[in-house]
Amino acid sequence: MDDITRLRMHRADDQDTLDLIRAFMSMHVTLVLVGVDIPGSGLLREGRQDPLTGQTIFSPSKHAQVHGLEATQTERRFDLVELDRFRYNTPAGMSAWINHLTGVEDQLRLLNAPDGMLTEGRMPEYLFARTNGVVGLLERLIEDGCQEAIDSGAEHLSEALLEGIAITVNGAPGRDADAGEVPDVPSSAKARAEPGKRRPSRNTVFDDLGPSASTGS
Repeated sequence: MDDITRLRMHRADDQDTLDLIRAFMSMHVTLVLVGVDIPGSGLLREGRQDPLTGQTIFSPSKHAQVHGLEATQTERRFDLVELDRFRYNTPAGMSAWINHLTGVEDQLRLLNAPDGMLTEGRMPEYLFARTNGVVGLLERLIEDGCQEAIDSGAEHLSEALLEGIAITVNGAPGRDADAGEVPDVPSSAKARAEPGKRRPSRNTVFDDLGPSASTGS
């Protein structure tokens, strides 16, 4: 369940929703709840941490019977897994960041893209400086950069091209600022406020019919 931290405990409906989720925890299912800054969201205020296992322990939902659910007396236990942004201050962190960039690069379909476009030279450091290692910001920068590369005819990403791309996430659809979903964005000194003239876009659809396709002669 994504965006779990959009639940607000001062709202009665959200409290009922959390009670329902906690009741599900007594069933034979595995729940994976995803959110930004779960410890700071207030969702764990009724839980306690087991000092031996490190798990967070919830008592049974107090309102389960209101929803017609059978609430057992078994406490719900779960693990809190931190998935922080990428870091670039240790060899392991650098390797993880470059491996992620390699995966991104493999999915790009720019016509003049050289090998190592995102992973060689200063590009890993530059991309980290522009995004602070936040995957969502990297995605926005690469996506807008690819659009600019196609429209301008460059057909590859470079530091010079990306310097002209301003990363904007405020007011983006589906992002809840109150839930911590709008991160701080490092500024670019050369990011332009207005787009310049663009060439007509090429067809970005690749008519790949796959290995099963047959051709006639």
